[in-house]
Amino acid sequence: MTQTAERPTTREDALAAARAIAPAVADRAQEGERIGCLPEDLLETMSAAGLIDLLLPAEYGGLELDPSTVVDVITELSRADGSAGFTVLSLNSTFFVAWLEAEVAKSILADRPRAIATVFAPLGKAYPEAGGGLRVEGRWPFNTGCRNASWFANGVMVQDGDKPAIVPPGRPDWRLVFVPKADVEVMDTWAVAGLKGTGSNDVRMNGVIVPPEYTANPIFEPARVDGPVFRWSFFALMGVLFAGFPLGIARRALDEFVAMAEHKSRGSRTLAEEQSVQITVARAEGRLGAAQAYVHDVLGKAWDRTLAGDEMTIDDRASVRLATGHAIRAGVEVVDSVFRLAGGSALFDHSPLQRCWRDINAGSHHGYFSEYHETRVGRAQLGVPVPDPWMM
Repeated sequence: MTQTAERPTTREDALAAARAIAPAVADRAQEGERIGCLPEDLLETMSAAGLIDLLLPAEYGGLELDPSTVVDVITELSRADGSAGFTVLSLNSTFFVAWLEAEVAKSILADRPRAIATVFAPLGKAYPEAGGGLRVEGRWPFNTGCRNASWFANGVMVQDGDKPAIVPPGRPDWRLVFVPKADVEVMDTWAVAGLKGTGSNDVRMNGVIVPPEYTANPIFEPARVDGPVFRWSFFALMGVLFAGFPLGIARRALDEFVAMAEHKSRGSRTLAEEQSVQITVARAEGRLGAAQAYVHDVLGKAWDRTLAGDEMTIDDRASVRLATGHAIRAGVEVVDSVFRLAGGSALFDHSPLQRCWRDINAGSHHGYFSEYHETRVGRAQLGVPVPDPWMM
């Protein structure tokens, strides 16, 4: 049965909406894994509650929340189910319409469900047409939420003959193209160990003509909508969406293990009475708390500067990358540590602890968390020139 919820207007409302929906999300996690996507009625409930409009401009009916609140909402949903949390953070790509003309943005948002799936990596090619549009060809793997989406915003490289077109000040013409679901082929490729319920299948476009007004460049260009959150860099906003995912899953895993340890025994003592378990749980709690505090400290300081009218600095961007990367690493360490102690009962498909372990390890393979991108942070901290600072 579909729940109803009033649309949030404040931080407290948004968190309350996420907490109200979380029990149903948790109860249906196995269903999501079985069907390979977020159940449609849950998506409708989340949409009605504004949970896929967290960063969408208020003038388009979105919540346009501050970064820390977005992290907390995603944390709550990921705590209920990692696949649902990862799907929701991905479908919050609705906010990319802030880089489009108002009428174009409204035409996209008019479709239901109001959900946009995206792969921002420029894996497609776009060829200029005589009429002014772009002919798009390509295949994009890991298109999370593709079975739930009404539109797609995928990365392409505009071509100049057989090579990428170059635009001022000498960079490649990397864009997102906004395409309705009817023009996109969803391929059944998502046979994986973790995040099964995200439906992160490959998608393909073959000769799709995209009008120029349905393209945007949020990586290099400012949003058309003004507002503090849209003065942040594209990849900093990606970090805001990603950070809550490992924090939520690690919280769930730790809570599940603590509840198990109170009654599961080895010999004459419960797990809770074993010193090695006590040490592991204490360290895991500290590690998770530190990661969460670091994320909120970094986001809070950058947000305060933004509200004061200052631009986001390269140090701010590097700190967001670092805090988000630290959150996924800490989350994996926490989940791995308690999963090892849980014993054979944690191996079964019905075990939330097993699902936490699969989901967080799967999520850690996302390109945003790669060591390749993390090197930019180290370069910035060491005073070594960062060759592509727009990637932070």
